[in-house]
Amino acid sequence: MKVNAITVRPGHIMDYNDKLWSVLKIEINQPGKGASVIQVEMRDIVNGNKTNVRFRTQEIVERVRVDEVEHQFLYADDESFVFMNNETYEQINIHKDMVGEPAVYLQDGMLVNIQVHEDKPLGVTLPDQVTVEIVEADPVIKGQTASSSYKPAVLENGVRVLVPPHIASGTRIIVRTEDNSYVERAKD
Repeated sequence: MKVNAITVRPGHIMDYNDKLWSVLKIEINQPGKGASVIQVEMRDIVNGNKTNVRFRTQEIVERVRVDEVEHQFLYADDESFVFMNNETYEQINIHKDMVGEPAVYLQDGMLVNIQVHEDKPLGVTLPDQVTVEIVEADPVIKGQTASSSYKPAVLENGVRVLVPPHIASGTRIIVRTEDNSYVERAKD
């Protein structure tokens, strides 16, 4: 289906130069003079090559329609992740590169959506937000909670995030998987 380039998001599948590409990252640049452009980092689904392409924001691009099938994460081995289709109970191995950076948030039993095109897996979409525990954070300083500054913290999966000053080590928080940003304290 044809769409404006400005609507492209990470995880989308595009047909570009007669190949299927998975969008990894986007960056919208708005120069002071001239038209806005969108810089798209993509990975060739067949051979894994990456490329960066710049489109005008109003340029028409071809987005491939894919089916999303819900799967449950089971486990990881050396090179792939194993997921199970909840309806058919079939297991599928997906190479770690196909999941990308959000793979650090995979948890046992987590439900994910796998994009499928002509019975071939193309990508994996994790939930927008996950609950994780902080294992390392600077101590809470009395009176610091009034400021709007954030402090660094390390999650149980090793990811570094910025959290409000009142959040201490051992606290469970909700994190946005797309950009590793703090959302809120988890309700226990």
